Amino acid sequence: MRDDAFRAYFERHHASLSRLAYLMTGESEIADDLAADALTEVWRHWDRVTAADDPAAYGHGIVMNLARNWIRRRGRERLLSFESFRRTRESDVPAVLDVRGALRRLPHRRRACVVLRYAFDLPEKDVAAILGISVGAVKSSTSRGARQLAELLGDSHVSRIDGWEAAR
Repeated sequence: MRDDAFRAYFERHHASLSRLAYLMTGESEIADDLAADALTEVWRHWDRVTAADDPAAYGHGIVMNLARNWIRRRGRERLLSFESFRRTRESDVPAVLDVRGALRRLPHRRRACVVLRYAFDLPEKDVAAILGISVGAVKSSTSRGARQLAELLGDSHVSRIDGWEAAR
């Protein structure tokens, strides 16, 4: 029975966990690994997951923590290898790649809030539960993240996100 319940959870949430990891890291190979690692943790703590009010949020929280750790490790590796933090972009990069690059430049909490609110269309309350922060922190981080994203994208891109005007 436990195996069947986990299999159903896996089928229902794997794509969502992988997509979240991709939006947080910008790396598809890493996203698949992080989603797999998150599902392993879900399996290890299956009793906690099934007891949670929102089992999907439990998995999302694990992905967010794994992505944050991956980003930190990557930053340390770059520092140790003396790589430049900035990469040059060609002027003809499609808008989708511009948005992805701009998302990477947001601080982790802002990026997490923007991605969970707009890409996953989660209510502020759910985002707060996933990230372990207050609803007010979600509101301010989302607002600041949307504003920073609009500034990074410049005037050449739409300054509205999901119908919301990005404050400048």
